[in-house]
Amino acid sequence: MIREITLGQYYKGDSILHKADPRTKILVTIIYIVSLFLAKSVVAYAFATAFLALAIYLSTVPISYMVRGLKAIFMILLFSVIVNMIFIPGRILINFKIFTITYEGLTTAGLMALRLIYLVMGTSLMTLTTTPNRLTDGLEQLLGPLKKLHVPVHEIAMMMSIALRFIPILTEELDKIMKAQMARGASFDEGNLIQKMKSMVPILVPLFVSAVRRANDLAMAMESRCYNGGEGRTKMKPLKYEKRDGSIFLATIVYMAVIVALRILL
Repeated sequence: MIREITLGQYYKGDSILHKADPRTKILVTIIYIVSLFLAKSVVAYAFATAFLALAIYLSTVPISYMVRGLKAIFMILLFSVIVNMIFIPGRILINFKIFTITYEGLTTAGLMALRLIYLVMGTSLMTLTTTPNRLTDGLEQLLGPLKKLHVPVHEIAMMMSIALRFIPILTEELDKIMKAQMARGASFDEGNLIQKMKSMVPILVPLFVSAVRRANDLAMAMESRCYNGGEGRTKMKPLKYEKRDGSIFLATIVYMAVIVALRILL
């Protein structure tokens, strides 16, 4: 399960999405997330599916790699589906003594599941095709206008980039700690809920210590290189929009227009 988390990882490639400007990918991802909350019909979700499928195809990231990342949210997905399926009133399909399943609840649960899946896959696709450094540069330039309000844009972008970069590092560290504890006879699947929570203490404590140690090492490395924020810093590879970015923006605008039109008409 730990190794299935793909958010924050980078998949090396030479596709059109890998070469696209990080600002383009960030904005397209935001627009796609907004479109998922605007979509309310099966037809709208069909367009969202087609758009995501086209993006995955252009990225050359294996679909099995994308699907593997969904295992990490299986419990959240299952809980959301069950809650929506049981507690939304409507036309009754199945009636049990304890709960009832309605048509509206079943439909909402299905659309909610698709929304969660597409949110994870769409966000993961952005990080899989963008290196942490370019993601930092893209975030910093997109948030650039906030500098006039004395907002520390560079520091915010740096923290977000480091947080994304630490996700696969900490998950790998967690996997190592769990295997080491299991080799010493620890069990994480036995007992009731309270016992299972207590069994996580030998994992969380060394993980927290490791995270603090890594953060301290990173801070010392940045200080030793005279890092002092974004003021006066230059870029070795400055970002520049190209024709492919315009094509991606145009396709996204057309997609968003279709989603809005379907919401109004349906």
